[in-house]
Amino acid sequence: MYICILSNCYGLQKNNPLDNPVLKVITWNIQDLGGTKNEAEIAVIAKILKEFDLVGIQEIVAKDPAGAKAVARIVDALNRLGSGWDYSISKPTKSSSSFMSERYAFLWKTAKISLKKKPFLDKELEDSIEREPFIGLFDNKQNNTSFYVVNMHAKTFNKHPEMEISNFKAYPKRFQTDRFIILGDFNLDEKHTVWNPLYKMGFTSAISNQPTTLKRTCLDGNYLNYPIDNIYYNTKYFTQQKAYAIDFVKECDNLVMARRISDHLPVASELVFHH
Repeated sequence: MYICILSNCYGLQKNNPLDNPVLKVITWNIQDLGGTKNEAEIAVIAKILKEFDLVGIQEIVAKDPAGAKAVARIVDALNRLGSGWDYSISKPTKSSSSFMSERYAFLWKTAKISLKKKPFLDKELEDSIEREPFIGLFDNKQNNTSFYVVNMHAKTFNKHPEMEISNFKAYPKRFQTDRFIILGDFNLDEKHTVWNPLYKMGFTSAISNQPTTLKRTCLDGNYLNYPIDNIYYNTKYFTQQKAYAIDFVKECDNLVMARRISDHLPVASELVFHH
């Protein structure tokens, strides 16, 4: 088996002296998640995700039922690994073509997280965003704290994803709270000025300067490309213990096999709830 998990963490490890609840969240663009994934690949995906409490997945096939079935297969595999899991998968996004339309999914450990409101595609943005975000309202069972999670796959960099991401700054007013986690594949990095309105509200990125996409071939031993997957959280409500990309490639010889699973690395963050 070629799976290797990177232990390299970004940001300083912070103590949690009050033993406040920790939320382990992960986002992953699992390329073309559908019927092409075999059981061995589903098993690798489950082994990567099993340590986390809340999962956001992008790029699930929408044109046939195989995408939804693949998510169910991942959840089945997770349930066999020792913890109870539940999930919610979106309807196909209202995109300009069936080739652009995708589904999103949330997966969560039922011992840690409960669903407060059924996740939904943001209809208000379906005409201005190619793949409108999937939004869920969750409750952390450890301290009965609710929070929204926005799951997003922005359009490609050459089509100006910042025009889509600029809509996020209106969410606190729309939903009457800024207790948000925004995660996904944004097709631009955390340094782009489109994030500044959120940064001014107290948000920050989980990782920085960390490439998360895979090249097709290794160049001088390097197979990582663009820093476009991330998790954004509000520092008024969370303190980050650590964050990292999970490198399931590890070395160039594994790149072809790894790309059968995805051309993106998952990104994880461990967030401590404030009182």
